Amino acid sequence: MRNFVCILILAAAYLAAACAPFVYVGVHVLYRHADLPTAQVEHDIAYLPDGAEVPGHRLDLYRASQPHAPMMVFVHGGGWDSGDKQLRAGGADVYANIGRFYAARGITVAVANYRLQPATDWHGQVSDVASAVRWMNTHASAKGADAGALFLMGHSAGAHLASYVALDSASHVGLAVRGVISVSGAALDLTDAQTYVLGEDVRYYAKRFRGDDPTEAWKVAASPATHITRAAPAFLVMCAAGESKGLQRQAQVFADALTRGGVNVRRLVVKGESHSRMVLALTRADKAAAPAVLAFVRAASSAAKE
Repeated sequence: MRNFVCILILAAAYLAAACAPFVYVGVHVLYRHADLPTAQVEHDIAYLPDGAEVPGHRLDLYRASQPHAPMMVFVHGGGWDSGDKQLRAGGADVYANIGRFYAARGITVAVANYRLQPATDWHGQVSDVASAVRWMNTHASAKGADAGALFLMGHSAGAHLASYVALDSASHVGLAVRGVISVSGAALDLTDAQTYVLGEDVRYYAKRFRGDDPTEAWKVAASPATHITRAAPAFLVMCAAGESKGLQRQAQVFADALTRGGVNVRRLVVKGESHSRMVLALTRADKAAAPAVLAFVRAASSAAKE
């Protein structure tokens, strides 16, 4: 998580010499600009009434050209306390490119902001993401999308929030989520002790999720893995072979928990990528991650119509 913040956020500001290699190796090698007509893009849509004043309550919409397209809400990462839908790293518009890439391939995409800590807590962030998803669901027809084919995708902290919204019944009331793509997710199961043995810092997560709770109950409350039911949507759980052992462990235990819960899940370890490079690989048709996402969405959308 901290590596992701350093690489993307600091690189975007051209700071920290330690992050400089990513700007060249990551952006200048992996990044490929995805084209989409500007008429199919809408910026800074308020998904809550206060969105005009609160940047965390806005989304950018990238519309597919064909009618009744599947739709996806993408949730950015950044350790729950940083990140933005308009992030630029090394001159590349990282998240906007995700919107353009999938819209050009027939999936209408909302790239959503949410309020960051400490301005709100993780409960508020879950509420924000759920509100963005609810806006997308409500406006599907008006935007030419199919409300019956709604997907969530998130990277890093965004994978936690997207997964939580899809699994927690209180968060997704009224939402029919068809599938979730968890990319290099963190905090998917905070109760897993082995994750901390493998290097993830429990203090890092306690700062973001514990609040005033003196017990260990926060680990259960904040973990998507503890909210799995048989009503859960299908999941694609991806991690990079080059990211930390702790985050790879999180992908494994989360996928295993979904399987035990009777959920349709596919787990994919992407070779040749790292935690930060994964978000760039999502827009490369010649890499493993992007084709897996497209196949997952198409398969789940087709199943919904049968």
